[in-house]
Amino acid sequence: MNHSFSDIKSLFQAYHCCVLIPTYNNGGTLKKVIEEVRKYTDNVMVVNDGATDNTSEILSTIDGIEILAYSPNQGKGTALRRGFELAYSKGYQYAITIDSDGQHFAEDIPKFIYKMIEHPDALIIGARNMEQASVPGKSSYGNKFSNFWFWVETGIKIPDTQSGFRLYPLKSLQKMTFYTPKYELEIEIIVRAAWRGVPVLTVPVSVYYAPSAIRISHFRPFKDFTRITLLNTVLVILALVYYIPIRFFRNLQKKNLKQLIIDNVVDGNETNLQKSLAIALGIFIGIVPLWGYQIISVIALSHLLKLNKVLAVLASNISMPPMFPFIIYVSYHLGGIIMNNQNSTNQLAINWEFVKNNFTQYAVGSLVLATVLALITGVMAFVLLSIFRKSKLKIESVNE
Repeated sequence: MNHSFSDIKSLFQAYHCCVLIPTYNNGGTLKKVIEEVRKYTDNVMVVNDGATDNTSEILSTIDGIEILAYSPNQGKGTALRRGFELAYSKGYQYAITIDSDGQHFAEDIPKFIYKMIEHPDALIIGARNMEQASVPGKSSYGNKFSNFWFWVETGIKIPDTQSGFRLYPLKSLQKMTFYTPKYELEIEIIVRAAWRGVPVLTVPVSVYYAPSAIRISHFRPFKDFTRITLLNTVLVILALVYYIPIRFFRNLQKKNLKQLIIDNVVDGNETNLQKSLAIALGIFIGIVPLWGYQIISVIALSHLLKLNKVLAVLASNISMPPMFPFIIYVSYHLGGIIMNNQNSTNQLAINWEFVKNNFTQYAVGSLVLATVLALITGVMAFVLLSIFRKSKLKIESVNE
């Protein structure tokens, strides 16, 4: 798309957008980065995160930019958060962040602006080509690692979750609370944004990695990778117990039950085997003694196994109140047979207190019952789906 510098500058003003440059000891590249950015906008803010080189002197020679400086160094995450707060207080609605080490190209800035105009509520990430020869192996691996966990935590696949070249919708960020102070903040932001329903989109951007002999990196492989791993561990747990179930029920509310069943049983892209496995999983989780955690467990497992969540949840309702006494009774007696506890097989009146006092026997029986019924139900579902969906396809082909 052809554009002039004046056109882009006008768009920056019209959409209340700025460029935010966090920096720490990148005196050798900072001035050039600022000069390149100012070709596209005068709305430039630099956060000097406690630099100990000549950064302060360089910034003192540049007029017309907003500077936020503090000491000592507190990490990129803190620099971004302080920069966002300042930008929002100045009336900006969007902030494009670009690293000060020269790896990003200011000529890609218009891509963010045009994408933002199309998707005004989105958080937009500049996706780098991580397969090019100049990309360090640890960066490529770290990015793939991060992309995988972002998908686990949100269900969203994007090619680059670690790029610092981004456009942030500042108003949306004001509604969120962030906790991490360093590099891992960039992961925390996109995960929490996705959980809040903020679209996370990408645009392709170029990237330059200087030769290793002159490359300056403040990323500490062991410490920062450990921090990112710990963050992802916490986010995965939160996703499993909170976000995935919440997202499921939000989607559930958008459709009536009849249409929901049609969409997930008859239609859909899953194979008959995938649908049958989802039903079998629901039956299994519905029977095993996970009281209070069955819905969360079945949604989380179906998400990780890429199975149909709706079918799994519907099947897990085998433990609804009318069936619950039957499941307890059969599980307990089945456990007695397996454990060769002959006295228990004569027990007719089984109440909740009795089950608690004989939980091991009940748990063994419920696991066996859950496995057997899951297998039977899964096979039956596969056969019925094969017949029913095949008939539906024949009817549709005749109608066409």
